Amino acid sequence: MGQIRSAMTVGGDEDEKGNVIPPSMIDYLLHFISFFWKVLFAFVPPKNILGGWPAFVTSLVLIGVLTALVEQLGTLIGCVLNIKASVAGITIIALGTSVPDTFASRTAALQDKHADAAIGNITGSNSVNVFLGLGLPWVIKTIYCQVNSEVFEVSTDGLDLAVILFTSVGTVCIILLIIRRTFVGGELGGKTRTKYLSSGFLTLLWIIYVLVSSLKAYEII
Repeated sequence: MGQIRSAMTVGGDEDEKGNVIPPSMIDYLLHFISFFWKVLFAFVPPKNILGGWPAFVTSLVLIGVLTALVEQLGTLIGCVLNIKASVAGITIIALGTSVPDTFASRTAALQDKHADAAIGNITGSNSVNVFLGLGLPWVIKTIYCQVNSEVFEVSTDGLDLAVILFTSVGTVCIILLIIRRTFVGGELGGKTRTKYLSSGFLTLLWIIYVLVSSLKAYEII
């Protein structure tokens, strides 16, 4: 009951001294938007039961169901708006599946003394997406086609540009982190102007990636 009661309660953040900050209007808005999901995930068994394994397995199942739902909704929205699947994948679906990681990294950055947890969460999440999220379905599909004597072909149209572009902006992002560590003193934080400039620059890299990939998908370039 404690988990359900906590999910139904609007909570604020904590300052550096551990004092509770009263909820803001943004906290109330986010609580209203995510109320259903917060209550749903509150039924996950407590982590102190059987070494936490029931909580771990239940969380994986619920996350899988939620990810499948987001993917289907993103596909439907792309179909209604007449957006190509490749463009919908790097915009609607990518945003829908990456927002939880973003909030998790934000929480880790605020509560942890160093940036290791926040950066590690992002890199670890993307590693799982690439190696497990792509590799496992491809293996299953390959085995299925092999058993049924079918040919399994995956179109690579635009994939070369997407990989090169992603590698380029990713390299620029790493260079930015190195520059921040050298001149600012850390990958995260710093003066207000520095934080906003870094955030705006990284957002610009994402916009460039989406824009160029979309132009390639629609054969404009």
